Amino acid sequence: MLGLARQPYYRWLAQPITSAELEEAYRANALLDAHRDDPEFGYRFLLDEARDAGEAMAERTAWRICSENGWWSSFGKKKARGKGKRPGPPVHDDLVRRAFSADAPNRLWLTDITEHRTGEGKLYLCAVKDVYSNRIVGYSISDRMKSKIAVSAIDSAVARRGEVAGCIVHSDRSSQFRSRKAQRTLKRHALVGSMGRVGAAGDNAAMESFFSLLQKNVLNRRSWDTREELRVAIVTWIERTYHRRRRQGALGRLTPVEYETIMNAPAAQAA
Repeated sequence: MLGLARQPYYRWLAQPITSAELEEAYRANALLDAHRDDPEFGYRFLLDEARDAGEAMAERTAWRICSENGWWSSFGKKKARGKGKRPGPPVHDDLVRRAFSADAPNRLWLTDITEHRTGEGKLYLCAVKDVYSNRIVGYSISDRMKSKIAVSAIDSAVARRGEVAGCIVHSDRSSQFRSRKAQRTLKRHALVGSMGRVGAAGDNAAMESFFSLLQKNVLNRRSWDTREELRVAIVTWIERTYHRRRRQGALGRLTPVEYETIMNAPAAQAA
């Protein structure tokens, strides 16, 4: 009645999903995972992530799958004025509310990402700042702004500071910090996430003040031909100048390293 040939029907009955369809599903899953982690990525970046996850495919195949499912970069397609995409929802409440103070190390960290152009393209820096001493306790530098840069910066901070369970990590709502990878990292280290409001720069002003200093003292001092040249300059300024030579009024005219050394000595003696 349906006009079906017997042999193809029984072949389908034995294997309803073909190997090609299964392979397509695995590829689509890999692209979707990458898209959820970094919504800003276009299909070429998603393809790189899928290949890293073990699902190799041609660039045209990645484009077709993304096109069929509408997985476009969040800023890749222009929209009419007033109809732009709304910022992503926070995955954490704002636990800081602009109260940038702490009575001990590893109670409150701030984190954010900045960028600067070089002759080879942009370089991105994600830094983690302990508000107790204003010390940069962790950072990560990369040529790509993806969730990995936030994860690496947090891992760096944890490796330097040791016992950090319960420490609040406050950020904005950018996708790098909202990503599943970043959330798994916070959970793995028993850190507590916090996020500011949309369009409220003051909600992370203490972190912005550090980036402003970096901008004036390093990034805008000259043009940078290579990413490596700028990376070395950033690391040198943070570790040598900002931490050990630049005295801060909020710390009683001490450097971040001096402040932690002096303030932690009585606590160590009491213990």
